[in-house]
Amino acid sequence: MSFIQTVLAFIVALGVLIVVHEYGHYLVARLCGVKVLRFSVGFGRPLFIRALGKDRTEWVLAAIPFGGYVKMLDEREGPVEAAELDRAFNRQNVWKRLAIVVAGPLFNFAFAIVVYAGLFMYGLPEARPVLAEPPAGTLAAAAGLHAGDTVRATDGEPVTTWQDLRWRVVQAALQGQRIRLETVDEKGHLADVALDLSGFSSAEVESDLLERAGLRLYRPKLAAVLGELESGSPARAAGLQYGDRVLEVDGKAMAGWDEFVKAVQSSPGKPLALLVERGAERLRIVVVPEARKANERVIGRIGAGARDIDRFFTRVSYPPLASLVKAADKTLEISLFSLKMLAKMVIGQVSWKHISGPVTIADFAGQSAQMGFTYYMTFLALISISLGVLNLLPIPLLDGGHLMYYAIELIKGKPVSERVMELGQRVGLALLLVMMAFAFYNDFNRLLSG
Repeated sequence: MSFIQTVLAFIVALGVLIVVHEYGHYLVARLCGVKVLRFSVGFGRPLFIRALGKDRTEWVLAAIPFGGYVKMLDEREGPVEAAELDRAFNRQNVWKRLAIVVAGPLFNFAFAIVVYAGLFMYGLPEARPVLAEPPAGTLAAAAGLHAGDTVRATDGEPVTTWQDLRWRVVQAALQGQRIRLETVDEKGHLADVALDLSGFSSAEVESDLLERAGLRLYRPKLAAVLGELESGSPARAAGLQYGDRVLEVDGKAMAGWDEFVKAVQSSPGKPLALLVERGAERLRIVVVPEARKANERVIGRIGAGARDIDRFFTRVSYPPLASLVKAADKTLEISLFSLKMLAKMVIGQVSWKHISGPVTIADFAGQSAQMGFTYYMTFLALISISLGVLNLLPIPLLDGGHLMYYAIELIKGKPVSERVMELGQRVGLALLLVMMAFAFYNDFNRLLSG
């Protein structure tokens, strides 16, 4: 994906998530009778302003896109006419102020739930949790797992995809727990094994944990026969078709699909001369793989899948109500996992290198957009959850800091003093600057090392 496309995907992602968050504040403020003066997407110099509605609320698009705000009528920020005092934010009771502040993060979570519910209803093709032969000396090998074993459940919870299995194993390892796998082999024999994940260090958990535990995804040996071709892909542009069998690449015979994939991935932007078999014909076709960044390296891609791969994938979809329940569960699960990771960072059990800044997020936005609409929406849901969790942290300047003040007010029976709030803002600003410094350092470190 080009730099411009990556930037556009990033800007769209920021715009959507900022609007969702700030609209939560705006909507609840209006419902509570508070006058909203400005709804701004971005900070700094306004690029676009339009006043709408009875209150002539200013809708603003500003120059710096990293955030947004809703400005409400407030005596602490300027004089308020006597006729409008009852519509000032600072004149509202503590419960209304609390509701207005918490609405932003809650809208982020609600957005994620809606996206996940839609994806669960639509369904996505995902790899089945079928295991390859585990390397000798790994936990999986010691437990007696073998190639072709399919994981049906972990700790009694059903598993349907490889991503489900990866998520459960990582969670268990972070908690230093054992995990029980229920498996079925190719002959239908059931087994129940336990893997003790307590011995893994935080560095090992942060790397490819499943590989270290010996849990590898089964990759069948497939013939180099093309399956579905993506619309607008280099494969279609070159004239390749469904069912074409690739015999040679640049004069080298192809023994199977894996070898063909390696040849394509090692040639980003370079023409490849293919000898393909189509029915009774043999054709010579030149295809130029597009360059694509994956795992911090550039590979070639032609937009074609293997014809027989479908039997190793599953498409899981659910009815509307079940999708909504699963979406809520998933959002809660990711939120709690994020909080646990943050807590482990604070006490030093997990490295701070996993805090990502705008460069890394932009890269992920571009990659997910290139993979397709459903993957981009999944990315938006995940970032929306992260934004919601971050804003609920009890740090002054964030929504969570204001909620902390309101909680104190409910207990004491009176608002926190201006002096305390001023000190809190300084502390909050310092904490946010430290987090931003880590995020930018990690971004630049990834760029330099990559």
